[in-house]
Amino acid sequence: MKVLITGITGFAGSHLAEYILNNKPGVKVYGLVRWRSRLENIQHIINKINLIEADLKDAYSVKKALIKIKPNWIFHLAAQSFVPSSWRLPAETMSINVIGQINLFEAILELKISPRIHIAGSSEEYGLVYPNEIPIKETNPLRPLSPYAVSKVAQDLLAYQYFKSYGLDTVRTRGFNHTGPRRGEVFVTSNFARQIAEIEKGLREPVIMVGNLEAKRDFTDVRDIVRAYWLCLEKGKSGEVYNIGSGRTYKISQILDILLGYSKLNVKIKQDPDRLRPSDVPILIADNTKFVKLTNWKPQISIEKTLLDLLNFWRERV
Repeated sequence: MKVLITGITGFAGSHLAEYILNNKPGVKVYGLVRWRSRLENIQHIINKINLIEADLKDAYSVKKALIKIKPNWIFHLAAQSFVPSSWRLPAETMSINVIGQINLFEAILELKISPRIHIAGSSEEYGLVYPNEIPIKETNPLRPLSPYAVSKVAQDLLAYQYFKSYGLDTVRTRGFNHTGPRRGEVFVTSNFARQIAEIEKGLREPVIMVGNLEAKRDFTDVRDIVRAYWLCLEKGKSGEVYNIGSGRTYKISQILDILLGYSKLNVKIKQDPDRLRPSDVPILIADNTKFVKLTNWKPQISIEKTLLDLLNFWRERV
């Protein structure tokens, strides 16, 4: 079997490739890369995977890549995935996330191939959630509160529309927050971990810069998330959408406290106005009943281990 991962050089993509190599013998792993792609996340497995040059924004290169690979399964993870960047670059976010997915779908239709396709959506699609809607079910209204969230809603609904209109074998997930080693430093858990690692080595003043510490998020280890992604295509129903999350929330302040608990630092906490969003989602917590009932999936890695592994990742790199 041949599996294509778009976004293989990214955080979740690299972990998914690693999971397949370690647990699914006989599966060939392919990934799309651009000439400027950074490869550090996959350097340790680069000789075990097959990289094909293509840019999702370039329909011709996507089609050429699919002709070469003819994948049985596609995990579509490539995206502009940092919410604050979407406020600064809304058009670019739409171009990568929405037009990129359309180019992928159109190439599949044109080539008359029929892979199973996983579309990695986001809990940010739910956006404004009312207290009586917690925990969040898949049937909850989508009220996106950022350009990124709007782009993920578009990806989600396009996957449904192409399933209904053309019979494309799509399965959608709405992943809640996930973290772990290799998480980009712009994301809150990784940013905290990097700041702590830098303070420990005397590279910065003992001040942790923070944004909104009151937001509550449903965190899962990325290694549990990619296992869920595999199960999504193994057992998921075509055209369906599934929440992937732990069903438990942590305040961002709790995440910071756990990370600081692994260090002997005495630090000050300072709010940085630039880290606050024009509109923020106060709470996101998954009702994962639908997916768990289908697959028996449940997170296996504790938040404490996840955050310690993340901190150690940065301690090795700063």
